[in-house]
Amino acid sequence: MTKVTLKDVAREAGVGTATVERVLNDRGGARPETVEKVFFAARKLNYRHGLPQAHRGLIRIEVILVRPDTSFYSRMNQAFERIAALLDKSIVVHRTFARENDPVDFAHHIANPAVRRSALIVVAPDHPEVVVSLRAVASRGTPVVQIMTRPAPELPYVGIDNYAAGRTAAYYMSKMLVGRRGPFVALCHSGAYENHKERIRGFSSYLAEHAGEHLFRQVMFDYDDDLNSMELLRGALRDAPEIIGLYTAGGDNRSVAAVLKEHASRRIFWVGHELSEQSRGALRAGIMSIVLDQAPEIQARRSIDLTLRSLGLIDIEVSPEPVRFLTITPENL
Repeated sequence: MTKVTLKDVAREAGVGTATVERVLNDRGGARPETVEKVFFAARKLNYRHGLPQAHRGLIRIEVILVRPDTSFYSRMNQAFERIAALLDKSIVVHRTFARENDPVDFAHHIANPAVRRSALIVVAPDHPEVVVSLRAVASRGTPVVQIMTRPAPELPYVGIDNYAAGRTAAYYMSKMLVGRRGPFVALCHSGAYENHKERIRGFSSYLAEHAGEHLFRQVMFDYDDDLNSMELLRGALRDAPEIIGLYTAGGDNRSVAAVLKEHASRRIFWVGHELSEQSRGALRAGIMSIVLDQAPEIQARRSIDLTLRSLGLIDIEVSPEPVRFLTITPENL
């Protein structure tokens, strides 16, 4: 094979040969954007030359997550940390936690990062300003991957099929409660995330298509606040003692388990999301019936792979299919 030369790298990067020589030999004087172009070109052409120590961490992938105190995002954060430790030293995965309850500030951070980034992976609220910022970043040529939820449908997404998850919850609930007449209710974080809205749409659509003994009575928004979810659920069970099924589309397992334990004699069939210590305990205790886990570790790995491919750093195919969610019962914990 023909040996790759500095001229080849320069041509691919769209810069002069002297610039390539300066970057690869760490002589300074090149802008970060230019250094990145040279690096990508050298990697693409498989130019056998080590990157100078000064440019370690040149490729910066920012991951914006929310709610680090929750079990799900803690799992996802740890997954990104483990993946980052195995990457080439030229690549840094910088994890940031943003405030989901301030979408304007969230949108500002997306559009105006504190440090220069090469790519963005983000859990983005479904807010007009956030979507505008996502599209603006992508239009400037920065790879953007939406993870968990997809407010900008034209941009790449890694996550489960949330509509299918909602339908699956309704399917199990309906099939397991054949012969018991009564309504179902749902708890949801809010309308801030497209994934939660899709789950509720799926849950509702299945029940509408299979009208019979079970009706979808109401959806309650608790913002994943323990006290709020307990108050809402207690109120619903007090006002409608005929309720036999509960779907929690968010991650509020601890508070829900406490309330349903108080009403254990009513044998309410509960389907929720995310395998955590709380949901494990609820499954073992017979309070929770089914957990739909969306495998954050797989989402993290696939989003990094998709980003690296978008940057031209790997050439493996990354599946465009939704991540498969897992059905967990007391029998397969």
